[in-house]
Amino acid sequence: MAERLDLEPEVQEIFTHIDNGDNFLLSGGAGSGKTYSLVHVIKQVIEENPTAKVAGMTYTNAAVKEIEERVDHKNLFVSTIHDFVWDNIKHFQNELKSSLVTLINDEDSKIKNPEDFPIPTNYFDDLEDGIQYKEHLKIKEGKISHDEVLIVANDMFKTYPKLCDIVKDKFQFIFVDEYQDTSKFIVDIFLLHFKQSQKRNIVGFFGDSMQAIYEDGVGDLDEYKGDGDGQVKEVIKKQNRRNPQLVIDIANKIRIDGIHQEPSTDDKAPNMQDGQIKQGDIKFYYSEDANVENVKLKTSWDFEDVQKIKILNLTHNLIAPKAGFENLMEIYDKDKIIDYKNRIKKYIKDKAVETDFSDKTFAEVICILQEGKTGSELNKVKPTLGMQGFIDDNIELFSVAKSFSWEEFSSIYLDKDQLIDDKKQDVDDESKKGSKRDDLIKHLFKIQNNISLYVNGQYNEFIRVTDYEIKYIVDKKLLKERIDKLINVGDKTIEKVIDEADEYGICKKDDKLTRFITEKKYVFDRVKVLKFSEFQCLYNYLEGFTPFSTQHKTKGTEFDNILVVLDNGGWNNYNFVKFFENSASESIFVRTSKIFYVCCTRTKENLAVFFHEPSTTVIAKAKELFGENNVVNLDQSN
Repeated sequence: MAERLDLEPEVQEIFTHIDNGDNFLLSGGAGSGKTYSLVHVIKQVIEENPTAKVAGMTYTNAAVKEIEERVDHKNLFVSTIHDFVWDNIKHFQNELKSSLVTLINDEDSKIKNPEDFPIPTNYFDDLEDGIQYKEHLKIKEGKISHDEVLIVANDMFKTYPKLCDIVKDKFQFIFVDEYQDTSKFIVDIFLLHFKQSQKRNIVGFFGDSMQAIYEDGVGDLDEYKGDGDGQVKEVIKKQNRRNPQLVIDIANKIRIDGIHQEPSTDDKAPNMQDGQIKQGDIKFYYSEDANVENVKLKTSWDFEDVQKIKILNLTHNLIAPKAGFENLMEIYDKDKIIDYKNRIKKYIKDKAVETDFSDKTFAEVICILQEGKTGSELNKVKPTLGMQGFIDDNIELFSVAKSFSWEEFSSIYLDKDQLIDDKKQDVDDESKKGSKRDDLIKHLFKIQNNISLYVNGQYNEFIRVTDYEIKYIVDKKLLKERIDKLINVGDKTIEKVIDEADEYGICKKDDKLTRFITEKKYVFDRVKVLKFSEFQCLYNYLEGFTPFSTQHKTKGTEFDNILVVLDNGGWNNYNFVKFFENSASESIFVRTSKIFYVCCTRTKENLAVFFHEPSTTVIAKAKELFGENNVVNLDQSN
């Protein structure tokens, strides 16, 4: 057996469970070095089992790259969870089709039936390319997307024990990083369905239940812990290598799972200095004035240094006006005319209206459905009060919408994820699986990315992605002139920049953009008149070139200074007021505790929290968490 004495205690404990053939869970708080432990477990496993194949899975492609860079070995296969399960089911097309048909016909399944009747078992038999994993869900074409892959995989492993044999044979060790973000569908594969196979393999989970801030994640493994067959044995890692002492103290008060973190004893840990734990600085600011600029002035931090400072808000909507892309967010997230269209569409489906509207306009459909109705029945096909208020404020836009054919207008889908989704595999990869950006936003990102590559002197990369052809020296000179015009956009509209980028050959209009303009003219017409400079603000925000971030997006990262703005932004899943007043329901209290914990533990040096118009109860709780001297009324301070 290879030497284990130089391994940290938690990793040695993990290997006790591995030696016993047990699955395990490493639970560690923020900054505990869970990925560090994962890497050392992988290295030791490979050293002790040189012929064994090891699968490493994590939530993001960035984390995949990090693990691959730390452990380079031919027997290690690292991927996202989605890619792992797809790679292990995609070749079993008969079983895949069968499971998909079963799930589609199951009313309790989250995969919706594309027909009004149960589909036959041979529904997918004529597909030339079989079932495919794509960016968008198109059931009739056999294309499943991000969410459906997990559901189908779970059903296949449950239904076909042989598949469990195959995967356990293929990978003697499977390690899942950031397990709390993993779907329960996947956890059940490894800890329930794998029991159907007598093959031996070890599954290890690494993560922190207090950082479970995504609704679709399993959250914790409490129901799987224990001594039973296939259950997980928990190892707790208490150290904190990131946060200064005062932040650790707050974090321990917020945690609700019983884990009490302690500063690392390693002199080389980031939160240690000259053999002592850094104390850090913590402040809870409050004011009757909602302007965060007052807080920024009070901290004296350099908010231009976006590599060291982040301002955390709960939602993109709260950030949009501050970061300069408010109009784009209004279009994608607050269009009540689209909401009204959806209301009409739902009515037609729920009432099984058989009228053929294919040659009607949106206005004509409204008239037909409202004709002869009174009272509550009429209300069902009229706008709600909120919708009507938006329509009254946008009469011209509503008139335009009503002129569209129902067939075209009814197919338009708008969601803020189409604007701000940023699940990237790579900076210049705008067509990755899991991305929900629409084709217009992707094209705008491509334009700005091309400009940024040129401006930053990344000419080889620019040449690789641009449509511009350089054959002669004069082409280089002309290129600079054209790029300069795109850099200094001034008040140019989005449509103008799209046209110029196409004309200059910097970024040609492609089929996807052309199709978007044709099929979603209503959306394009609203976006095209906005200034391109507003899109550039969105680009800078999503690429991390501003100090702003959502509290969700910052998970897994760390910065010297963190300013947390406690505002629910109309999101009912969280409530900071009730959290501090201890009056929230259990589910909201838990969710709010976790998001607040994640926010506070991002900092390596200083933490500031801002609360607008807190009650006396909130202030009292703040003093309990932060200490009386660290709670500051900005309206009274100098």
